[in-house]
Amino acid sequence: MTDTAPRHPHIPTLLVDSRCTHGEGALWSPRRQCLFWVDISERRLWQYHPATDARRQWALPDRPGCLAEGADGQLLLALAGSLQRMDLDTANGEPTLHWLADVQPEVASTRSNDGRTDRAGNLVFGTMNEDPAQAPLGRFYQYSARHGLRDLGLPGVVIPNAICFSADGGTLYYCDSVRPELWCCDYDADSARCRHPRRFASLESPHWEPDGAIIDAEGGLWNAQWRASRVVRYGADGRIDRILPMPVKNPTCVAFGGPDLTRLMVTSSRLDYGPDELAAAPHAGSVFAVDTGIAGLPDTPFRW
Repeated sequence: MTDTAPRHPHIPTLLVDSRCTHGEGALWSPRRQCLFWVDISERRLWQYHPATDARRQWALPDRPGCLAEGADGQLLLALAGSLQRMDLDTANGEPTLHWLADVQPEVASTRSNDGRTDRAGNLVFGTMNEDPAQAPLGRFYQYSARHGLRDLGLPGVVIPNAICFSADGGTLYYCDSVRPELWCCDYDADSARCRHPRRFASLESPHWEPDGAIIDAEGGLWNAQWRASRVVRYGADGRIDRILPMPVKNPTCVAFGGPDLTRLMVTSSRLDYGPDELAAAPHAGSVFAVDTGIAGLPDTPFRW
């Protein structure tokens, strides 16, 4: 298929030369004016302050999939097999972790993956099946302080990704990355139920995989696309609005940041590269930024 969508004039720039093995889970903190993200493979949490160029990282006890931030600044981490509350602002400067819930312990081959808070302040995330047979054993969950962990009732998945929400909170976007498609459904945060799942958009190549996504203030969906070296903005009708070429093969997740939320920050991975490919893309696994001219929507703080 011929690609006729307009290319965005702004060129992605290197924001953080982190070279994570598998960078993911981009989250902008309006409270701290910083970007958080994770390196799944290396079990690390990263933090970057654009105003000062300061960066930190913390070792984690298990592989992280995604995270959210509460209004008090404490973090909710979805680790491979559990949800944990992380306090970065302790008196001695050493972060603490507090167990909240186990995640799908009945299926040993699954782990937590992509997620984001809904507009009501609950964490919605998915579990992926790491077994090479790729049976759709992963599930989509909602976690809240009031109700704990609730299954959303969507069909099983292999690699859940692209979880994000319309501005009114009534539409959940998601995908199974083994299929080159983005989906959406009607979503009710109070009951943690989904209805009317439907295809939102299709990628042009069967070899490309949809990854992390976010919704902007105009209702556009920005999706990082694995093996496609690009981030794509889809209009509310699912049509491609613009394509941002990336200098790395595997962009993984996106977040709007900066004081006016117009800077798109993109994490990436060093996985799935041959030696020659990696030599040609030394900054794979780093974080890139693009000034889009379109404002994002802040993630709703998790409601403890």
